[in-house]
Parts: sequence; C-alpha cells; structure tokens
Amino acid sequence: MTDPKGDRDARDAGTVTQDASHETQNELVRSDTTQLEVVEIREGAFGAHGTGDTSGFGGLTRPVVMPGASQPPYGGWFDEVAARLTAGPGLGDAVEKVIVDRGEITFHIRRAQLLEVVTHLRNDPVLRFEFCSSVSGVHFPHETGRELHVVHHLLSMTHNRRIRLEVTAPEADPHVPSVVPIYPTADWQERETWDMFGIVFDGHPGLTRILMPDDWPGHPQRKDYPLGGIPVEYKGGTVPPPDQRRSYS
Repeated sequence: MTDPKGDRDARDAGTVTQDASHETQNELVRSDTTQLEVVEIREGAFGAHGTGDTSGFGGLTRPVVMPGASQPPYGGWFDEVAARLTAGPGLGDAVEKVIVDRGEITFHIRRAQLLEVVTHLRNDPVLRFEFCSSVSGVHFPHETGRELHVVHHLLSMTHNRRIRLEVTAPEADPHVPSVVPIYPTADWQERETWDMFGIVFDGHPGLTRILMPDDWPGHPQRKDYPLGGIPVEYKGGTVPPPDQRRSYS
C-alpha cells in the first residue's frame, strides 16, 4: 500500500518529471525567454468601441502577446530532443524557432517538411514519439501570411515525454501536409480542424466535414466568422444571433 504523505514529500523534493532515467523538476533549467511577440492589439469589449459604452469597456486596449523564441540550452531532455530532431536527414533547417514556456517545449516547423519531421520523430530510437494525441487549429487574422496555425501534440510512450509541433499557412494557401500516414489517429482530428478552420490537409484519405452539415457555408472557428452565426430557436421563439443584437458602438 502506498503512502500518500510519502508521495507528497517526493513531489515536494523534486520527483521525476518523466521517468526514472531523466531529470527531476529541480534539475530542469528554465530557458531564458525574455522577448515577447505582440500578436495584435485588441480594443474594446463586448462589441463596444470608443466612448459610447458607459461601463468603460469601450475604451479598453490590451496587447495580445506570445512568448518569443528561446535560445539553447533549453534545459534537461529538451536539448537532446532538439539536437536529435535537427540532425535528421534533410532536417537541418526544418525548425523555424523553438519556444520553451511554462515547462513545455514547442517546435515551429516549416510546413513543407512536416511529414519528414514527424516520420523522424516517430522512427528515431532516441526520440520515439509514437503517438499524436491532438491536432488543432488557431486563427490569427493579423499575422499576414501566417494567419492559420496547426498544432500537433506528440507523446513518446517509450521515454514519457511530450512535445508540441506548430506549423503555419496563409489564408490564401491554407494547405498543410496530413500526418495521417504516420499517425492514423489524426484522421478525425484533421477533419475537425478542416471543418472548423478550413485548413486543407494534403494527403488526408477523406477530408470531409465531421461536426457541421456537409453543405454548411464557412468555417465557424475562424475569427472572421459572424458572431453567433445563426438565430437560436427555443420553444417556438427565435433569438437573433449576437452580431445582430443591440450594439453599443
């Protein structure tokens, strides 16, 4: 029978973050990330802009910032994975940048080399990222030429490690290679990302809608999609979508 108090003491003392062969939390060195990237400046709230809203939300101005690129050494096993990744055949320039933030590592990958990267990450015996646990999309309308992002979360069950891959594509050319040939479980996740964001996964075996009806216009999680979209029907009554309701602006 395990001792809960002993488990807590072990955690407090810096228990192993991955498996017994790797560093403890106390031994991991945090990367020196000081630069932040301003993605956009948001103004107003709840549809209010300027001074028309007496609550004051119309005058709200807030920058949206993301962590900037980290510089090696990243700390712990992050350096081993980063070095092994870029040492793969033809992958010397596949990584655009690396971000270490909140104890997690993200590799920004050039989209043309994504399939080669995930193949190497899965097959290399030192890496062995055998499982893709998630594929999702993000839309940053103000990032000209990089508006659409695809995020892959990979898990190495062999080494008990998790990393994140991120690739970008412009709205004018929303194509990203499908990882289904390497990670078959990404099939329905890529379909969801296509359905919600309109990102085309080249090589997918059947890229069709999975959440919305086949004839649905547009992609509902794009930032430029109408707020609310359609009227809400409730017990015979109809409520107009939020973008058609009262506006304070």
